[in-house]
Amino acid sequence: MSHAESLNPPLNPPLNLPLLGLRIVEFEGIGPGPLAAMMLADFGAEVTTLVRPGSSVAMDRLAGTADNPLRRGKRLETVDLKSPAGLARALDLIEQADGLIEGNRPGVMERLGLGPADCAARNPKLVYGRMTGWGQDGPLAQAAGHDLNYVALTGLLSLASRYGQAPQLPPTVVGDAGGALGLAFGMVSALLAVRSGGAGRVVDAAIVDIVAMLGALVQWVRAGGQVDGPEPSPFHDSPFYDSYACAGGGFITLGAIEPPFYALLLSKLGLHDVDPQAQYDKAQWPALKARLGALFQSQPQAHWCALLEGTDVCFAPVLRLSEVAAHPHLQARGIYQADAQGRLSVAPAPRFAPLMSD
Repeated sequence: MSHAESLNPPLNPPLNLPLLGLRIVEFEGIGPGPLAAMMLADFGAEVTTLVRPGSSVAMDRLAGTADNPLRRGKRLETVDLKSPAGLARALDLIEQADGLIEGNRPGVMERLGLGPADCAARNPKLVYGRMTGWGQDGPLAQAAGHDLNYVALTGLLSLASRYGQAPQLPPTVVGDAGGALGLAFGMVSALLAVRSGGAGRVVDAAIVDIVAMLGALVQWVRAGGQVDGPEPSPFHDSPFYDSYACAGGGFITLGAIEPPFYALLLSKLGLHDVDPQAQYDKAQWPALKARLGALFQSQPQAHWCALLEGTDVCFAPVLRLSEVAAHPHLQARGIYQADAQGRLSVAPAPRFAPLMSD
């Protein structure tokens, strides 16, 4: 066994570290589990990450062999859980921990002798966090899956395309990162309950459950007939909520749903012949969308940023990942830091500030 301190401390630590004093044992996997543990470490938790011997071929192919940013703020320890010494070391750490995070398929930890019952025998107050795609039970529990699959099954992927077109989704963001956030929230909720005198418990954080829960707002919109129905949708068919190509290859986005914002958009674009009161006259949408498309293609992205960014038209340019660190707003908030090779690290979120200033 080897011990090592992470060389990736948190960036821009919050003014307060609300999880200071909490001890978390993480069984390192890929994706959402490590991201959830990083979130806890960012806010002060002492996270000991147990790393398997050897390397992960899948992650090496996806992300290369550079330092893993999801390890920032964690203490790393290489442990062979299939050896008696490795199992004993893991149980010793669990005995002193407040929480545990693992991301294996259901049954793996039990076979290793590290399931909830095994850990409860050593630490009955433990909060045992389980990060899976499909959950601990159900017909798909033992099936492999990834971000795209979980989002597809909830119905939310279908909203990422216009009718008849193949949907696309930012990889790893909605399912994996959404799942990580759900696990982190579940862990903190359970830890609060334990600290208030409650019993230890298992946090079953299935990505499919969490993504479905995050769709509560869009289910409400669907109930109102505005998506996933026979009528044209403001989110897919309207001229005022869409992305548009610009001259030179860039793109911009509009989200002027509210009437005052829509009226301002028309004014800014000089479309004085368009009646803002007819915003939801769906018969006019195709022609106006085509008109806006031609207008935005007449000038480069920078022109539209100068005209519309920072106003109430609900505007943003579509930035590439390589461009985000240079944007003035993101720069002012210190969201990104770049190393000498141009690799970006992202600051912890959300942020904390005193309730009362001096």
